[in-house]
Amino acid sequence: MQRTALSRITLAASCLVFASQLFASEPKRPECIAPAKPGGGFDLTCKLAQIGLKDAGLLKAPMRVTYMPGGVGAVAYNAVVAQRAKDPGTITAFSSGSLLNLAQGKFGRYDEKAVRWLAGIGTDYGAISVRADSPYQNLNDLVEALKKDPSSIVFGAGATIGGQDWMQTALIARLAGIDPRNLRYVAFEGGGETLTAMLGGHVQVTSSGLGEVTPQLAANKIRVLAVLADERLPGRLNHLPTAKEQGYDISWPVIRGFYMGPEVSDEQFAWWQQQFQQLLANGEFAALREQRDLFPLTLTGAELEAYVFKQVEQYKSLAGEFGLTQ
Repeated sequence: MQRTALSRITLAASCLVFASQLFASEPKRPECIAPAKPGGGFDLTCKLAQIGLKDAGLLKAPMRVTYMPGGVGAVAYNAVVAQRAKDPGTITAFSSGSLLNLAQGKFGRYDEKAVRWLAGIGTDYGAISVRADSPYQNLNDLVEALKKDPSSIVFGAGATIGGQDWMQTALIARLAGIDPRNLRYVAFEGGGETLTAMLGGHVQVTSSGLGEVTPQLAANKIRVLAVLADERLPGRLNHLPTAKEQGYDISWPVIRGFYMGPEVSDEQFAWWQQQFQQLLANGEFAALREQRDLFPLTLTGAELEAYVFKQVEQYKSLAGEFGLTQ
């Protein structure tokens, strides 16, 4: 009996010590960096964490969202590694587009092993969209116009040549027998700028993540020609056609999540990981994520790191097919 009681006391003491360590690791000034201008997918990702962590009571201090555009994530990645390596309060948004750029060496001398991958909190899907008054009613209408004259249509996307948004259109063009190099393409710093340009008539087609354009879809300002998912999405987006059902066997899921600096301590990293694990198990957060047209994904710490490393290798192979490797 004495041993049992002693064991319980020891276990309780250990739990208190661990809890106190985690409490001590809570940052005083939490910040989420969105590596683009306001209004795009990175902004959406940061604000989802900002609201979710606050509403779930997992952050005592309010999280601020700051914007660090440049190189579609390259500026932020380099700043975190070189200048904020130990910062316990900073998390930075990333997407599959970030991983595609890493696979091509677009983030400079730093590769995918230069940061600590914290949490993946949702999945988006690629989408091809036009204005609501566009003459293109479906993906085949667009492709037929491109076959007649690839230079007659201007695509807008929140990335440079070889980026995620470009890759989505390039995959469609390749399947249609069109040389992607003949497409007219305007790169913007983030999805918010791209959508604004299309609504203003400066570009005719937007390639992006679906979650970036659904607010304008709900306002009947745009038409989604194709979602790059294996099958139609559930719920209110079920009416949107996939590229596959229109004859183009393309799927492009977009992970959305966060990383931290490479020298953040294990205790500080563990604190953030625990908060996100609790958040991702929270039913209210699931509803919040659904409102932003993202789909469930629960990856933290080592699981996310393994996913990232595998995805980067796959993107290296894909980039090689298009002659994009450096």
